[in-house]
Amino acid sequence: MSTIIKFFVAPDHAAAAAVVDVGPDDFFESLTFGNFDAEGALIEWESIFTGQTFEDLVAADVPKVVADPGEGEGPVVLAASRALQDALTVADEQRLVEVSRVWVAERSADGEVFDEGIALWILSGLADLLCAIGRKPQSLYCWSA
Repeated sequence: MSTIIKFFVAPDHAAAAAVVDVGPDDFFESLTFGNFDAEGALIEWESIFTGQTFEDLVAADVPKVVADPGEGEGPVVLAASRALQDALTVADEQRLVEVSRVWVAERSADGEVFDEGIALWILSGLADLLCAIGRKPQSLYCWSA
């Protein structure tokens, strides 16, 4: 089964949730990826960047589900936490490389094969997307279907 993942920036949860049925492409700048667990990745990335445990982040409801009309059976929109957004915004290339390596190692420990170059490409793309919005009041969201 193939999964389409689109990370995008939107001004608020309501605007992000409004695209759950159609995806963000026609409304917001987005980056498209595929075939990984986006919700798990958001948690793992934040854990690696901040040092919080995976379990603590899940208990804190990270990432926040903004829209899930199919209750897990269709497209969903998730909101990345402010801590993850801030970490991606200030991360330099070396930090992104470090986080990519740790994430790939964690995926490998769970039996999933993930290329370090692709992991770095994803995280660098997200960092670039966040840096491009600058001080605009927008946040990072993830749409997947």
